[in-house]
Amino acid sequence: MLQSLAGSSCVRMVEKHRSAWCFALLVLGYLLYLVFGAVVFSSVELPYEDLLRQELGKLKQRFLEEHSCLSEQQLEQFLVRVLEASNYGVSVLSNASGNWNWDFTSSLFFASTVLSTTGYGHTVPLSDGGKAFCIIYSVIGIPFTLLFLTAVVQRIIVYVTRRPVLYFHIRWGFSKQVVAIIHAVVLGFITVSCFFLIPAAIFSVLEDDWNFLESFYFCFISLSTIGLGDYVPGEGYNQKFRELYKIGITCYLLLGLIAMLVVLETFCELHELKKFRKLFYVKKDNEEDQVHIMEHDQLSFSSISDQAASMKDDQKANEPFVTSQSPTSNDSSLNN
Repeated sequence: MLQSLAGSSCVRMVEKHRSAWCFALLVLGYLLYLVFGAVVFSSVELPYEDLLRQELGKLKQRFLEEHSCLSEQQLEQFLVRVLEASNYGVSVLSNASGNWNWDFTSSLFFASTVLSTTGYGHTVPLSDGGKAFCIIYSVIGIPFTLLFLTAVVQRIIVYVTRRPVLYFHIRWGFSKQVVAIIHAVVLGFITVSCFFLIPAAIFSVLEDDWNFLESFYFCFISLSTIGLGDYVPGEGYNQKFRELYKIGITCYLLLGLIAMLVVLETFCELHELKKFRKLFYVKKDNEEDQVHIMEHDQLSFSSISDQAASMKDDQKANEPFVTSQSPTSNDSSLNN
């Protein structure tokens, strides 16, 4: 008896705080996913980093042996300066001296990466004025970009998602949930093909040092706004039509970002995902709901009473052969 009562009380307590338990599991799962990623990246990349360090150490030692007139300190000072310039997008190599980082097309590409929060990091402002302007430009431009993307996606999703799903639901009588799932999968496949697979094949041809995997990696890192900056197109010293190429990449990133948001919004509108998200939301208290209901009832009652009074006055004003009598005239008629 006591065990059944205890069990039922535990079940009631769990059901009462269900969203809190789900949220705690969500936080725990996210932390475990972070740890899992750190373990995998460390185990995969650490051996390659060690090999690269050993190779650079051997090259440095061989260079110092072949140039005995140069001390190790002088070489390190030169390398530090070269690396600092490389972090600002300026290369010391002779074959890269013809590419300017701040011509109009490159600046347009930089502005698009800043506003979309992609931020490759291959080109950064050099002057204090440029850094200050970048802060002001981003503070205004990033919310403006979010507003612009939200408005564009809201208009596109009406014609791309909602109307087709509603058409098949009404015209052919299919279940709306099933049609929405199939439509989301088809739209996702089309988006992956048009903005990942096909551009990756194009980049692998236009970029001499990129294979298909590296090109697909760039597309994903860019359109997901991760923007690691290890692969940036149009930076080769022998790149043909570089200005036109940069403008095309800017348009591709903007259109691809819009397409990604449309697909995400389409999946978020699925009934199953909405139910799943509600597991982690905080439910409203009954007292708050009652207060909102009472306020709504008061507002509706007052508006109805005001509306009835105004209609009554309008009726009186519109009634024919009715004249309003003043109180003085009524008193005089009574006296007579």
